[in-house]
Amino acid sequence: MKHVTFADKSLLMGDDAADVLLEYARIIADSGRADRVTLRAIAGDGNEVDVDMLLDSGTIIAAESTNTSVNAPDNREHIAEIRKRLEQATAPVSPSPETSTGDYHWVDEF
Repeated sequence: MKHVTFADKSLLMGDDAADVLLEYARIIADSGRADRVTLRAIAGDGNEVDVDMLLDSGTIIAAESTNTSVNAPDNREHIAEIRKRLEQATAPVSPSPETSTGDYHWVDEF
C-alpha cells in the first residue's frame, strides 16, 4: 500500500496502482500530452473513492510507502487500462502507407 499525494489530496492505494500511475504520468509528461485516468483509493477520511486524475506535464504526484494493514482497493481493471495506454504510448511508430515515400534502399548481404 502506498500513500499518494495528488492535487493536495491524500490517498491510499495499492503499490501496483501507485506505481503504474507514476509511470504513466512520466510518459504523459515526456510526450507533452494529457490524459485522464481513474483509480480506486482510500481518501483521507477513510472512505473508498473513485479518483479521476488529469495527468499532464504539470502534474505533481508523490507516492510513499506505508505500513498500514488496510486492504488496498481493487484496481485490477483500472491498472489493466493504464498499462494498455502505456503500451500504446511507448510502442514504436511504424510509417503508414499514406506517409511512406515509396523510396526503398535494398542491401544485398552476399
